[in-house]
Amino acid sequence: MNPTQRRIPALLARSMATDAAHRPPIAMHGLHARYANATYTAASKQSILPKVEEELAAIKLTASKSPSFQAFLDNPLISRNDKEKGIQDILGDGKVSSVTYNLLTTLAGNARLPLMAKIIDTYAELMKANRGEVDATIISADPLTKAQLDTVAVAMKNQVGKEKKVILSTKVDPTILGGLQVQIGDKFLDLSVGSKIDDLSRTAV
Repeated sequence: MNPTQRRIPALLARSMATDAAHRPPIAMHGLHARYANATYTAASKQSILPKVEEELAAIKLTASKSPSFQAFLDNPLISRNDKEKGIQDILGDGKVSSVTYNLLTTLAGNARLPLMAKIIDTYAELMKANRGEVDATIISADPLTKAQLDTVAVAMKNQVGKEKKVILSTKVDPTILGGLQVQIGDKFLDLSVGSKIDDLSRTAV
């Protein structure tokens, strides 16, 4: 085996290790996820993951506050070329990073701009996973006191693991009567009085 041949396996191994280092932290599927995954990988390779997250969030916010911009994104009667040109005019000249610019122009060229919000949300989920963040929502019949929130936060931390950061939000829903409903990521736990009454009603029937 000549020296060049001996170097090929080493080069391939380094290339595979580099690709793995930029791979999205969690597996997400669907067309929107493919775009989000590609954007995450490209941003990671340029070391601008947070910058792209901020840019995409700003674009989504702009769309939510501008009916004309949202209409431009959603209107199927506008040609791909016109949409791509419109995105270039809005985001070109260095207004955003090349990763964000390439994503939006690609979506325009592929007639996928209506997916933009879902792609941005998926990218945000990838970034939360990258930071070790877990969303948790506590639903109670009455607003929780600070002491109660602190107790719940500790319980959530123990549930998800010390290496994770719990992003806690609360909601008030008087219909649950008492107790709590807890949403941690994709897991749901119903500890409400209302659910217990429902269980008793079903048992009594």
